[in-house]
Amino acid sequence: MPIKPPRPCKAPMCGGKTTTSHGYCEAHVGRAINWGKSKRGGQGRGGRPWRRVRSAILKRDRYLCQPCVRMNRITPATEVDHIVGKAQGGTDTPDNLEAICKVCHQAKTASEALAARSGD
Repeated sequence: MPIKPPRPCKAPMCGGKTTTSHGYCEAHVGRAINWGKSKRGGQGRGGRPWRRVRSAILKRDRYLCQPCVRMNRITPATEVDHIVGKAQGGTDTPDNLEAICKVCHQAKTASEALAARSGD
């Protein structure tokens, strides 16, 4: 079997060479080991289990945006959001999820990001 000539490492701005099948030099071999794994652990977003939970939450909340309902408005919900964010210790249990419209979700995400940046 012929020996493969060294080729450049796949890591950006790396001048290293490799002959491995994953394409990373010795300094960046950890990238090949962690390739395709979620940084959040587990399956991450999406997948069949999340789609089932999402569907159940939308059905439970009658496809209505819950923040809008609390303000006496009727808006169709298109998304499901965590009431207490996972970064703040929230879970994926149904009691911590609610149906929400895109506008409310964007506003809530923006206010959470602002609070996180300011340290509140």
